[in-house]
Amino acid sequence: MNTNASASNFIDNEHLPWQEVEKGVHRKLMAYDEKLMLVKVRFETGGIGALHQHPHSQISLVESGVFEIEIAGEKRRLGQGDAYYAPPDTLHGAVCIEAGVLIDVFSPMREDFIK
Repeated sequence: MNTNASASNFIDNEHLPWQEVEKGVHRKLMAYDEKLMLVKVRFETGGIGALHQHPHSQISLVESGVFEIEIAGEKRRLGQGDAYYAPPDTLHGAVCIEAGVLIDVFSPMREDFIK
C-alpha cells in the first residue's frame, strides 16, 4: 500500500499536516493507494469548495458543521452524520454554513492531491 502513513497500516491523525487549499479550506491526506484515497477537509464558516468535476467517484461524510452541497445543479443542506455521492465527471461543490469537516473518499485516488 502506497500511503502517507509512514509504511504503517495505521494512520495517526495527530501527526499528519493540514495543507491550505484556499482561503478557509484545509485538507489532510489520511491514506491512499492507487485505488482509494481518504481525505479530511476542514472548512471555516464561509469557506467554499468551488464547483468542479473530476473522473473519480467521491463519497463524503459530514463529520461536523453544516454545508450546502451542490451536485449536478441540485442543492441540499447537510449536517453532521449526513453524506453525499458525487459520480465521476459530475459538477459538484460545497459552501460551509457552519465551520466543520468533510471526510472524502475517492476512487481511484486523486493523483493531483499528492503532486
